[in-house]
Amino acid sequence: MTPTVLLAPDKFKGTLTAAQVVDALHRGITRTAPQLRVLSCPIADGGDGTVDAALAAGFTTRRATVTGPTGEPRPARWAQRDDVAVLELAETVGLHALPGGELAPRTATTRGLGELMRAAVDAGARTLLVGLGGSASTDAGAGMLQGLGAHLRTEDGTEIGPGLAGLDALAAADLRPALAALDQVTVIAANDVTNPLLGPDGAAAVYGPQKGIDASRIQAADATLAAAARILDPEVEHRDLPGAGAAGGTGFGLLLLGAEQRSGADAVFELVGVDALLGEADVVVTGEGKLDAQTLQGKGPAEVARRARERGLPVGAVAGAITLDGEQLEAAGIQQAWDLTSRAGSSRRALEEGEELLTEVGRDLGLWALTATGHDSPTRS
Repeated sequence: MTPTVLLAPDKFKGTLTAAQVVDALHRGITRTAPQLRVLSCPIADGGDGTVDAALAAGFTTRRATVTGPTGEPRPARWAQRDDVAVLELAETVGLHALPGGELAPRTATTRGLGELMRAAVDAGARTLLVGLGGSASTDAGAGMLQGLGAHLRTEDGTEIGPGLAGLDALAAADLRPALAALDQVTVIAANDVTNPLLGPDGAAAVYGPQKGIDASRIQAADATLAAAARILDPEVEHRDLPGAGAAGGTGFGLLLLGAEQRSGADAVFELVGVDALLGEADVVVTGEGKLDAQTLQGKGPAEVARRARERGLPVGAVAGAITLDGEQLEAAGIQQAWDLTSRAGSSRRALEEGEELLTEVGRDLGLWALTATGHDSPTRS
């Protein structure tokens, strides 16, 4: 029987998409182990790269122009197959969508995400998988709600402005238009964050600094979110739920719309068919830009390794850099690991020559996979 290797890496953030990582490894494998059958499954865990993973699994690209995080028109895309759409907050209103990378802690909005959700529904989607993570805004999803048609008003009846600054003036809310826009639509909030909306573990305290909220303003930002929650969630049904604090509180906004919270890795893996492919594999290779302590907290590569280990499959991992020691890797179910920085001699070269280095790793990986599956290794080419 032909030995089969499953390539299931996440992106190398900032340098290579997961699909590019797969392609580079595959090129190397075919040079030293052409008899291996290679299955490709780029993965993601709900953050940036989620749309790319869906596209690699056969979804189709759809496009719309939406409101960017600071109000500018922004081209955006989602992935759709039949009536299932995969959307990504990071690409639409995320930190890297900020013009010039300049943070806007008081005024950044999630409106574009709501507009993109509405575009997907208009295109026939009846299930929306929304990957959270990397938001530029701490608006509790208020902009998203407005993008779906909700009315969030000041005391004089006008619509509030964007971001935290807008939430400061919130006096009344009517979510019925947004709920109507999602009638008969299932919304899944995909993320691995368990933070509530408010308090020391909430959206402002934990994630506000990365969005530019100064330490001296965290308490005021939390108070703004608390006041808004009293209006948006008067029965206190959603603000304290795990995941409400995700993406600057966008998790809270989605919960108000009846969204189901799912592990980002679980939701994406189900869409791209990871388990079925694991059932065909004899050896598995995963990875991401950096294998570190965060990897072990439910991120995609750790989940691939866990599922592979349950099936008794040998697992290899590839990364730009690895800070986990041998015991940690073994505990995660990873028997062999390659890092590009060590191979390149510098992190700069690892970044600049990632694809070439991954192809080199693929050559070694092919030989390892043959040994791990009990097959003789061919002569190196």
